[in-house]
Amino acid sequence: MTTAEGVTHHDAELSALRLHYVIAGAGDDTVVLLHGFPQTWYEWRPLIPLLAGRYRLVAPDLRGLGDSGRPADGYDKKTVSSDIAELMRDHLDCRRFFLVGHDWGGAVAFQLAMQQPDAVRRLAILDVMIPGDGSDLFATSRGRWHHGFHRTPNLPETLIEGRERAYLNYFFRHFGARPDAVPAEAVDEYVRCYSAPGAMAAGLAYYRATPQDIADNEEAIARGKLQMPVLALGGAKGMGRGKLCIESMARVAEDVRGGTVESAGHWIPEEAPDELATQLLAFFGEAT
Repeated sequence: MTTAEGVTHHDAELSALRLHYVIAGAGDDTVVLLHGFPQTWYEWRPLIPLLAGRYRLVAPDLRGLGDSGRPADGYDKKTVSSDIAELMRDHLDCRRFFLVGHDWGGAVAFQLAMQQPDAVRRLAILDVMIPGDGSDLFATSRGRWHHGFHRTPNLPETLIEGRERAYLNYFFRHFGARPDAVPAEAVDEYVRCYSAPGAMAAGLAYYRATPQDIADNEEAIARGKLQMPVLALGGAKGMGRGKLCIESMARVAEDVRGGTVESAGHWIPEEAPDELATQLLAFFGEAT
């Protein structure tokens, strides 16, 4: 298990699994950070020191990933979001918080905000589109061939097993603004986590749950768009989503601002932590 300066590791026994999470910082206000694939809480390590002087930070390993438990099912984002709600409410006694999600963590954060609007004070979504937002996911995939591959039953696990480093390195080298956007020590940590028994299958399950995510999101959006303020940022370079991120959020939320991070590709928290921290501090600082 890899750590970072000022971070403490914890485990919570939830109703459905054991959830690993880290805490850093101090303050009366809490920020929850939700990672994406193929990463863990560790993707937030460059950002944590930049926010820790103002906020208490909680960064979990999502269901099945990192050092959290790996249930056989429950990888639809509505269920994963309920893990985070249970962690915050029942284990950390935190009823209101700011929420940041990157990649699949963004899709989880969206569902959490829809299901628990009184808990999420403000929402930040990084380089992801929301399944079920009314757009054509295939038309906006921008070369993301792996979505279909990951949703194929059984085959990806067979082909990737024993080759996790080569497979994950492909994404880290090609989806950022530059090939070394994610440093070697971080790659080592992600490879450690996704090489563990069942971890890659859990990561793929996030993709395989997309049809259920679309149905759940469409049902939630039909009841009304998000009302809390939303910051949506997409990476402008590499395989970053660019303006597609804010365009997606504008379809599902009433109060959206943001745009692009010009220096980053898909890995915004690791490629542009200073710019991201500046935007988050300003955005959260507006809250009353």
